[in-house]
Amino acid sequence: MSQYANLTVNGQDLWQDLVTTAAFGGTEKGGICRLALTHEDRQVRAWFEQTCKALGCTVTYDSMGNQFARRAGTRNDLPPIMMGSHLDTQVTGGRFDGILGVLGGIAVLRALHAADISTDHPLEVVNWTNEEGARFAPPMLASGVFGGAFTEEFAGSRADTNGVTLRHELEQGGFVGQEQCGQHPASAYFELHIEQGPVLEAEERTIGIVTGVQGMRWYEVIVRGRSAHAGTTPMPMRKDALLAAARMIEQVNAVALAHAPEGLSTIGIITALPASSNVVPREVRFTVDLRNPSESILQVMEEDFLQRMQNCAEANDVQVDIVPTWNSPAVHFDPRCIDSVKTSAEDFGYTMREIVSGAGHDAVYVSRVVPTAMIFVPCLHGISHNEAESATPEDVTAGSNVLLHAVLKADKIF
Repeated sequence: MSQYANLTVNGQDLWQDLVTTAAFGGTEKGGICRLALTHEDRQVRAWFEQTCKALGCTVTYDSMGNQFARRAGTRNDLPPIMMGSHLDTQVTGGRFDGILGVLGGIAVLRALHAADISTDHPLEVVNWTNEEGARFAPPMLASGVFGGAFTEEFAGSRADTNGVTLRHELEQGGFVGQEQCGQHPASAYFELHIEQGPVLEAEERTIGIVTGVQGMRWYEVIVRGRSAHAGTTPMPMRKDALLAAARMIEQVNAVALAHAPEGLSTIGIITALPASSNVVPREVRFTVDLRNPSESILQVMEEDFLQRMQNCAEANDVQVDIVPTWNSPAVHFDPRCIDSVKTSAEDFGYTMREIVSGAGHDAVYVSRVVPTAMIFVPCLHGISHNEAESATPEDVTAGSNVLLHAVLKADKIF
């Protein structure tokens, strides 16, 4: 163990930060609605800046509104070691998703500040803009620009349901910095997060050592049949788009089952036209989400999915078009960063396991350009993106302790 073996974060202060920030966009059911760049998001961004400045940090923005709170090191010529996540939430979001990674980073800075410890590298806590994609789709937009997955022009042009663009809201909030997004240097990046799944809780493990993130591919399926009167058109003479879509949806489920246990498929949105109770639907659109930790198996799943959709269309005498809408390849995190997390958890004696993230995170895109790893802690029943989202003070403190010591180890490696 290092000379700082007994150094820990202040769990009470961390928990108080979670309570304080939950008020920005807090809902009656105990969750949070804090969409990117809304009034509530501006409030929590201001709190973040004030809190970090009180710890002696400087706070800057890049051109995508990403916030960087920097604690100087003894060698400020070195690229910083970054920690972070996001402050925005889903429409009915919880109090831990995303923000724990930011507040855990603040807890690390607070522990070092209280102990008067200086690292060689500067340390930074990052708040990535619009991770959730709940207001401006797709998700992870700003970290995607940082990692080269999206252009800044594309990200800035994304509009919400009222036609307001992300670029407009960045400018209105005064969040557009001079530094071009993606030009910010970094030596390593660590992201603390609740698991958003049930594995750690079920196995009674405190720490998840995240080795990577599974691949994800999204599609919109458009099924076209023919409208007809519900009372006068015989069943054999119909081209019912909704009936065909129902059979396709069953086949989407079959794709995942054929690649169990790691293959996953989800239908999230279904719309039918003309949406009249006495008209045979002429058109149905539905979304498909395919996931697998293996990029090669995910490719096989996609091919299987496309063939099944075409077979269903032919069998039901309808037309089908499939439009890919998002592709996030499988990610494998940096072995040095993973080892820093693992040995830190071992030093504390926490129960742990290696795990692949089923959800997307800013770390996915950051890892394209910076050595990266993630730390998971359990959440109650694996529930997330939900106002009932919950985690214990003990677990979030443990995760922050691992984050602290992983950063201290990385400070000597990079």
